[in-house]
Amino acid sequence: MHVQRAALPVWRSMLFVPGNNERFINKAPTRGADAIVLDLEDSVPLAQKADARGLVVDSILKLSHGGVDVMVRINDALRLAVRDLEAVIVPGVRAIVVPKAASAYQLQALARLIDELELEQGLVPGEISIIVQIETLQALPVLDEIAAVPRVVGMSLGTEDFSAAAGMAPTPEALMGPSQAVIFAARRHHCVPYGFVDSIADYHDMDKFVATIEQARQLGFCGAFAVHPSQVTVMNSGFLPTEEDIKLAKRIEKQFAISTENGHGAFAIDGKMVDKPVLDRALQQLATARRFTSELP
Repeated sequence: MHVQRAALPVWRSMLFVPGNNERFINKAPTRGADAIVLDLEDSVPLAQKADARGLVVDSILKLSHGGVDVMVRINDALRLAVRDLEAVIVPGVRAIVVPKAASAYQLQALARLIDELELEQGLVPGEISIIVQIETLQALPVLDEIAAVPRVVGMSLGTEDFSAAAGMAPTPEALMGPSQAVIFAARRHHCVPYGFVDSIADYHDMDKFVATIEQARQLGFCGAFAVHPSQVTVMNSGFLPTEEDIKLAKRIEKQFAISTENGHGAFAIDGKMVDKPVLDRALQQLATARRFTSELP
């Protein structure tokens, strides 16, 4: 089955919630995150994973019926990943988060299983996207192949696991190189880069975190995973495009329409060439602004 890449998501904040904690799950919609990630991986002990799958399935239905965008992070171990997917590919799931993504082959195998499960559930083929977490050294040289898998719509560097694998501290200086590699690969393949250049677990200094998210937006990240509700508000504000970004993006959108009518591809604005990657970024900025602000038509 050939699956076309899904429309790119518009999520500034994606809050992880332990898949075995019903109280946290029930409270998650009040946290203000653009999407909720029900986690079956790190936050769930091995002995509780089977029970957590049942709770997650029930929660998907309840949350999605309430208008919440729901994702599920599956386990990286193949046997667990298969059981996870067989349980959670149900109506209401927007995306599957794949941790420790290591190769295109791995993701293609998972995508084929999702193909079959979507068919069994009567879902639209390709309806459920994949967001990958880059957390291993093996993944870094093959980022382009990973990003090219059709179901993959987003990429994020898993700062804690990647740093541990590299034997380095999860500091901004150490994480800048791999973070930019993820951004560049995502952009080359029309995926959304998610993340910020710091430890995801460091959320106590909110002034510092505001600056971190501002830097992330400037680098080209469009949103990020959150492990604590206090991170959500900062992300929601920090990942909105600025007024200057919106004005330029609207000009690019308008000129693109004119250029297309005239049978042209690339065009220039203010003496700078605009091609598909620049257009994609402008359109994503407008999609974010239109979803989360009332000023734009």
